[in-house]
Amino acid sequence: MTRTRLRRAVLSAASLTTAVALAGCGTDQHGSTAGGHNRDSMASPTLSPAPSSPGAANAADVTFAQAMIPHHQQAVQMADLAASRATDADVTHLAAQIKAAQAPEITTMTRWLAAWGTPAPTATSPGAHHGESANASPGPGHGMAGMMTDADMNALAAATGANFDRQFLTMMIAHHWGAISMAKNEISNGANSDAKALAQQIAEDQQAEIDTMNRILARL
Repeated sequence: MTRTRLRRAVLSAASLTTAVALAGCGTDQHGSTAGGHNRDSMASPTLSPAPSSPGAANAADVTFAQAMIPHHQQAVQMADLAASRATDADVTHLAAQIKAAQAPEITTMTRWLAAWGTPAPTATSPGAHHGESANASPGPGHGMAGMMTDADMNALAAATGANFDRQFLTMMIAHHWGAISMAKNEISNGANSDAKALAQQIAEDQQAEIDTMNRILARL
């Protein structure tokens, strides 16, 4: 009898241990893990962060983009004239280089203005085609320094041969100086990092092109 009672006690304890173990397995499958995290929550997909909003812009950034767009547009117009009128191969190559660089920048700045909730200048906006002549001094106080007047553009369109090449280079040098002045103002007073980086690139690229144009002018 004693042996029978002992055997029943052992079997009862074993059954209790098995039940506890099975209950523990059920908890692992549907409840907590070792780290205290619910597996269902761990298995749920992670949400991607929202796209970053456009960087903040101050008044200098807006002015830079609104002024540089028509400034670039006029440079592209001058480059288009050179494509069919220039006779010097270096002038033709430089004009194509200017258009290739500035046309995408126009698109970029137009997108910035849209993101900032500010209208982009149109072809009929004040200053889009009217500005200082090629002989004007591109001082830092001129908002549209270096812009050609309609008379300047008409004279360039009427020029031919080597006269066109010299006129194009002289006008584009003044135009570039104006852009550099505007870019330096943005570098000093702007707040948007992308706009300031573009301004720095414009200043460097156009200074290099001025050096090239002066060398071409010297041999024409």
